[in-house]
Amino acid sequence: MIQKKVRVLVVDDTIVYRKAVSDIMNELPEVELVGIAHNGQIAMSKIKTLKPDLLTLDIEMPVMNGLEVLEEIRKNNLKTGAIMLSTLTVEGGDMTMKALELGAFDFILKPQSKNLQEGKNEIKKLIQPMIRAYSRSLAFPSQLRKSTAPKPIARSAVKPIRGEAQTQKDTTNRATAPRSSYKGRSEIVAIGISTGGPNALTQVLPKLPGNIGVPIVIVQHMPPVFTKSLAASLDKKCALTIKEAVDREPLQDNTVYIAPGGKQMKLVASADGLNRQIKITNDPPENSCRPSADYLFRSVADYYVGRTTAVIMTGMGSDGTLGLHTLKEKGAYIIAQNESTCVVYGMPKAPIESGITDSVVPLEKIADEILKSLK
Repeated sequence: MIQKKVRVLVVDDTIVYRKAVSDIMNELPEVELVGIAHNGQIAMSKIKTLKPDLLTLDIEMPVMNGLEVLEEIRKNNLKTGAIMLSTLTVEGGDMTMKALELGAFDFILKPQSKNLQEGKNEIKKLIQPMIRAYSRSLAFPSQLRKSTAPKPIARSAVKPIRGEAQTQKDTTNRATAPRSSYKGRSEIVAIGISTGGPNALTQVLPKLPGNIGVPIVIVQHMPPVFTKSLAASLDKKCALTIKEAVDREPLQDNTVYIAPGGKQMKLVASADGLNRQIKITNDPPENSCRPSADYLFRSVADYYVGRTTAVIMTGMGSDGTLGLHTLKEKGAYIIAQNESTCVVYGMPKAPIESGITDSVVPLEKIADEILKSLK
């Protein structure tokens, strides 16, 4: 069966990037370049006539910017996705978080290289797997793009009562590990997530009470600056305290620590050996990722034997799989997001198929599963 090419419209007000991205699209065998536009207003007009599957979309443009384009696409219920081209600045990070909230599929950073060819190579390396992932998602529309953020639980919300009725688990397309491998109530939650992550976390974290009683550590694949913007955005929506992790800070209950982009994050013992703290390092990438879920998961396995809930969610690639196997050997309870609600069914796929997962559920049930593991 011949796979349909992804029809792409390139939207950027800068002629250099418009030309570079257009050239890249023409080089990709899975893409049909259907047009270009130098501002959002022209893009909206071309979307109606050309009906592209996907935009490469600059955020900052005259007349109508990228965020306004996404708002129009949403308002008119158009079936067009977007990959954002973002700048590595605080403002760029904040605007990119907003773009993801408005339904953008993912984003890449505009290259910092002064060499045009190096910049093009960098964009091509990053954008090609995203387009392939988007192409696959067209055949399996994700519930993420249809969902809205849940109402946040108040910071004083009461923790769920032990023994509440369990939600029925999704058993589609999975192998399940024996429940006997799980030792008991968890004392930490560790999450690995990538493409589609910001919107998925917005569906999960606001459902958790502010007095959940354990720390939560997260690896979300993102570059520097953007993880801080993500933490700030999530903190406004959640009863829990959400922050970008800082080196050597003690691990506190009721706090969510997001690994800083461009760094690795692990847990280590405090000086007195009685408590745990965050350690931020410049250790090499794993699975081409820094931060890496595998890197974090291994350290959690060392300190929370039989007392960990690990969650693997939407994302490209396989980061997290090896770390989950280590956690499983140490008695962790493993929750995976099911295929139909993943933007990209990459990171959960291997753990589910290998049979190490204890629960495979749709996105809207993940918070419930986390809470059950803490009772």
